Amino acid sequence: MNRSSFTPKMPKPKKCRVCKNIFTPQRSTAVVCSVSCAKAWSDKVRKEKEATALKAERQSMKERAEKIKTRGTHLKELQAAFNAWIRLRDAALPCISCGRPASWKGQWDAGHYLSRGSSPAIRFDAANVHKQCLPCNRHQSGFLVAYRVNLVKKIGLAEVERLEGPHEPLKLTIAEIIEMKAHYRAKVREMKREVANQLEMESV
Repeated sequence: MNRSSFTPKMPKPKKCRVCKNIFTPQRSTAVVCSVSCAKAWSDKVRKEKEATALKAERQSMKERAEKIKTRGTHLKELQAAFNAWIRLRDAALPCISCGRPASWKGQWDAGHYLSRGSSPAIRFDAANVHKQCLPCNRHQSGFLVAYRVNLVKKIGLAEVERLEGPHEPLKLTIAEIIEMKAHYRAKVREMKREVANQLEMESV
């Protein structure tokens, strides 16, 4: 075969990644059709690389921060996740103590029947924690007389007496605390999605 008669194969037409026009590239590796599109593409690639690097840095910082958290910090975050779940679980219910209706626009707490200080072993026992209005929880120290009356109605005397009985100390490892924290955060996300979906269906 005569090499001088060989005609190189021309690249196939392709769509410009910026303006989306069809063009025939001079090189098979070209992805844009013009100098202006090349600049726009270069800027886009640069921004994507910067965003990826920033995301990786944030993830790295998050991982480093997670590693240096104390057991107390993890426990505090678990309590916040657990309390958020309690408030969502009881969202449609009145205050466990005074009966203030769910339509009240004030702040709702996750009120412990037996406090974390007096009964740390059951601080994450779902039977021991219920939605409570801020005035009862913080201004009346839980309004415990009414709390117990309504708690018996809600979960039964036997369960209340179980809460009031002796308990083994709660000895959670950091790994267990992290696992519980992830569990309640996931439940909160799931319940919020369900509420959002329900509201969307009602608006149709």
